[in-house]
Amino acid sequence: MSNSHKFKQSIAYWCLADTEWEWNTEQICQLALNLDIESIELAPPETYPILKKYNLKCAFCCNGMPGAPFMKGLNNLKNHEEVIARTKQSIDLAAEYGFPNVIAFIGYKWLNPEDPSSGEVSIDECFENCVKGLLDLSTYAAEKNVTICLEHLNTRVESHPMKGHPGYQGDNIDFCADIVRKVNSPSVRLLFDVYHVHVMHGDVIKYLRAHHDVIGHIHTAGYPGRNELDDKQEIDYPAIVNAIQEIGYAGYIGHEFIPTREPMDGLSTAVSMFNA
Repeated sequence: MSNSHKFKQSIAYWCLADTEWEWNTEQICQLALNLDIESIELAPPETYPILKKYNLKCAFCCNGMPGAPFMKGLNNLKNHEEVIARTKQSIDLAAEYGFPNVIAFIGYKWLNPEDPSSGEVSIDECFENCVKGLLDLSTYAAEKNVTICLEHLNTRVESHPMKGHPGYQGDNIDFCADIVRKVNSPSVRLLFDVYHVHVMHGDVIKYLRAHHDVIGHIHTAGYPGRNELDDKQEIDYPAIVNAIQEIGYAGYIGHEFIPTREPMDGLSTAVSMFNA
């Protein structure tokens, strides 16, 4: 089966700005225009006026947490005041600029996210606390016409610190999807990251089909390496493109991989794959 329509597509800001590429916002905007796509995601708020100048969106916005935002999440009630306040600020900004989605994280399992000896949040507490926090945020997001997407991450480690997150409590895609279903709000969806699902579970297409009803955003990257979607990695992206088409997904495809060669080369291949 071949794909019959173009997907809305996006490129991840940090993969070009916060890696050895060290591109500035203007360069990344120009790349998006050259690729004929409409979004640069996970861009810091100070870049939003520049994106607007180029008529670009940020299809997937950060939640405003400093440092490594995935460490302190909704799984720990001690974090709720800060995480909810910062996420609401991000929702406000997204609404102001007309951006559709804001990220949410489950968080690290340790009571002190930076200290594995501090004890752990139980998995039942994690579930209940995440549902509680997302219920609070869902009402606010609905009023602003913004969607919150909960991220599943892998806990395995490769050489780059952004390739694995040991300690993250949301490393099971079914668990994350169950949290979203329990919240039961169209304003709370699941971020389905093909790379992370492949690392933790394999069977990417099976999980796409199983959780099609709650997916609000999709990320891509090749494995191993978190690099281009080419023949040097093992994920069967042509088959995944067809599966995404089959489940009727109509949201954004965010390419969140670190280029190993001229970024236009690998990204144009990825964009073309989802436009075939």
